[in-house]
Amino acid sequence: MEGIEGERGGSRYSLQPSRINNEDILFCIDVNPESSVEIKTTGSNGRPITRMDSIKQAILLFVHAKLSMNPDHRFAFTTIAKSATWLKRDFSSDIASVEAAIRGLVPTSSCSHADLTSLFRLAAHEARKSTAQNHILRVILIYCRSSTRPQHQWPVNQKLFTLDVIYLHEKPGPDNCPQEVYDALVDALDLVSQYEGYIFESGQGVARVLYRCMCLLLSHPQQRISLDDLNIPKLLTKKVPPADSIPANEVVPVTSQ
Repeated sequence: MEGIEGERGGSRYSLQPSRINNEDILFCIDVNPESSVEIKTTGSNGRPITRMDSIKQAILLFVHAKLSMNPDHRFAFTTIAKSATWLKRDFSSDIASVEAAIRGLVPTSSCSHADLTSLFRLAAHEARKSTAQNHILRVILIYCRSSTRPQHQWPVNQKLFTLDVIYLHEKPGPDNCPQEVYDALVDALDLVSQYEGYIFESGQGVARVLYRCMCLLLSHPQQRISLDDLNIPKLLTKKVPPADSIPANEVVPVTSQ
């Protein structure tokens, strides 16, 4: 944004035009057994649902919302256990193929190692192809391990895609170190992200929190503010005027929140 001198000495501002590219969005879902734990949220039939159930629903809501904004966005899917593996390699806007990929998400056996380097290599390769088609690549990593710090090796000056992270974890305990895992994920995001990457975390085990994080990730990387300046969603509270400003014959009803 540039300042332009006005006729009377004041300044007005103009936003320089820039191209907003269509997105190729690569989901990477952690399929370690911790993705299959039951959460506090229950389904419509009253039965408990798993973390993976809520992840599938959140991704589906995200894809539908993103395509309603721009039907030219495209999606592909990988999973990560020890390393990243393709689940749906071809980027597509076809909702049927997206739903098929989501149905294919299944937790695997336990793994004490998570190598993000393999994910970054896949993403860098796809990012070059996306750029050639005037798209930009974004990776959305959903990570679910509370005691396994992800590992990565990546050049400092190679930023070809944007990384977003949602970290779902257990509460800290003798066998868990979610703060150390979170710090490692932040380091990875800062290292590889081309545009502003977002990271959100939750240890509450509530699907609503995951859906809220997914809604925030609908924002396009080329149009984002800094995560530090992101103060939404705001709490919806009813403000009551000061008592001395309320006429004696008026009563302001206040509902409990």
